[in-house]
Amino acid sequence: MEKFVAIVLSAGTGSRMKSDIPKQYMNLNGKPVIYYSLMAFQDSDVESIVLVAGKDDIEYCRKEIVEKYGITKVKAIVAGGAERYDSVFEGLKAAGNCDYVMIHDGARPVLDANIVRRAWQGVVEHRACVVGMPVKDTIKIVNEEGQAVSTPDRKTLWQIQTPQVFEYELIYKAYNQVISEMRTGKNINITDDAMIIEYASNVKVHMVEGSYTNIKITTPEDISVAEIFLKKK
Repeated sequence: MEKFVAIVLSAGTGSRMKSDIPKQYMNLNGKPVIYYSLMAFQDSDVESIVLVAGKDDIEYCRKEIVEKYGITKVKAIVAGGAERYDSVFEGLKAAGNCDYVMIHDGARPVLDANIVRRAWQGVVEHRACVVGMPVKDTIKIVNEEGQAVSTPDRKTLWQIQTPQVFEYELIYKAYNQVISEMRTGKNINITDDAMIIEYASNVKVHMVEGSYTNIKITTPEDISVAEIFLKKK
């Protein structure tokens, strides 16, 4: 059986939450937000979990989350970097010796077993998969003056979620290449893991159906919405 490792990202500061507490540690139905992402993988068939946290939060994560709630699949807690891509690369280095990795934002607490299963099946077939959903709203391309300049066909647009799932060697080599180029001064705009594959390989990234409930905690009202979704779950 293929070996899967989940990399859960918990190193962000969450500036839009307007809180002194990072969003991934805020209270959600009596438990930290990050707890729910970790438990989704704890209860799945992934072999182990790498938790990427801020360097000052590692002991908190170990004692107050991993040990407190008995999340036994966490094999390593590593310090993240200045940017998301730095944190992912640290997670990849810690994951090592596996066939596939699932990279997930710890601020998406409503991850469920069906999404994990579909992502698992997709990556085994396609090598690179991203969870997402078709957009519901019309999207406008807007210029710097705030003027709508075009309207892309909504049927071609998906909102991207996590986990993003890859063959390990493929994503590691792509990240290594991109970060090496960045260190030489090259400006590469990277906002998610799929862009790394799109930039540094010829492998096509396939979309896997997620869920409209698989929201990311970004603003204060998202906590209330996630509480409702979790109670229904």
